[in-house]
Amino acid sequence: MRLLKTHPILGLANSYLIDSPQPSNLSYMWNFGSLLGVCLIIQILTGVFLAMHYTPSVDLAFISVEHIMRDVNYGWLIRYLHANTASFFFIFVYLHIGRGLYYGSYKSPRTLLWSIGVIILVLMMAIAFLGYVLPYGQMSLWGATVITNLLSAIPWIGQDFVEFVWGGFSVNNATLNRFFSLHYLLPFVLAALAAMHLLALHEHGSSNPLGVSGNTDRLPFHPYFTFKDLVTIFVFLLALSLFVFYMPNALGHSDNYIPANPMQTPASIVPEWYLLPFYAILRSIPNKLLGVIAMFMSLLILLGMPVLDTSRIRGSQFRPLMRFSFWTFVACFFILMFIGSQHVESPYVEIGAAATAYYFGWFLVVVPAIGIIENTLMDIALAEGSSSEVVSQKTPTPLLRSVV
Repeated sequence: MRLLKTHPILGLANSYLIDSPQPSNLSYMWNFGSLLGVCLIIQILTGVFLAMHYTPSVDLAFISVEHIMRDVNYGWLIRYLHANTASFFFIFVYLHIGRGLYYGSYKSPRTLLWSIGVIILVLMMAIAFLGYVLPYGQMSLWGATVITNLLSAIPWIGQDFVEFVWGGFSVNNATLNRFFSLHYLLPFVLAALAAMHLLALHEHGSSNPLGVSGNTDRLPFHPYFTFKDLVTIFVFLLALSLFVFYMPNALGHSDNYIPANPMQTPASIVPEWYLLPFYAILRSIPNKLLGVIAMFMSLLILLGMPVLDTSRIRGSQFRPLMRFSFWTFVACFFILMFIGSQHVESPYVEIGAAATAYYFGWFLVVVPAIGIIENTLMDIALAEGSSSEVVSQKTPTPLLRSVV
């Protein structure tokens, strides 16, 4: 036990995994961090094994994936684990961000923690897009063509920049090689950012559901929260097993089982389900450059939450107005996800435009307005409370009057 605290490496592990003091009232909503850590480990391990058999060539990529599925021992298991864990990764990260928004985890002193988390989200989406291109099916090719073409919206240098990314005049061998290299490298950068995220968390500790200081009642991380984390980790592994063994392709697109054909465009080009809300925002704005800016701003606007939330109260637990607006925002997110999967036609175009307007309006108008209303009502209540206290102090009680 003494070595555990004095050894330079074991002492660091001890301070994070054993003795780290956490608020005693943490709910299961605080388990998504450990689940995301498990997802990242699974993705890196399965990704390394897949890279041993994958060939980044437009002629051989699709065949090499089929070779992994059919000829490599348990290759099908490694590939299905990699593909389905990616979906769970995004489910957990959206729930993690939703919990942060609901409970005000972005407020000081955890602003740096929140900012690193947003950067991790953006990098995750880039890695997921790069990985989606690698099997080189129909949706891989055309998804890559559409998304990389967005760079052509950059004034003056756009088209040249697109050709620089492609390494030619269309998606080709050079593109696939670059995407494979980046898809292999960037998860390790993601792991480094996750370590920074943990460092920032360790500095001030976790927030809690009540939004008050948890310094008065804390418990060591082990055994209380390690076993709590293990409960959700086992549930996740069970759910992942159901998808991998019984419905491995349920979260994918059927067109990606057709080899890439540059001469035949799919009826509907859509990204993976977890990128659909941002794809819907991109399509909802007619101007190409503004659409690209809006898509990136829909992610980066999360960085502004510590400033945009003007309320003095942390979280939505005791704020009915904010609680209601949060669930309208969640509904808006799911509407955008649905719109992103539909064809560009009426009424989906109009619904998408309205949902996009509300998405940005929630951050820029609704959240600051609710904070101002709450602060004003609080000031009025405090003023009335203090004035009634002064009046009660000045007015003698009936007993005192009779004595006087």
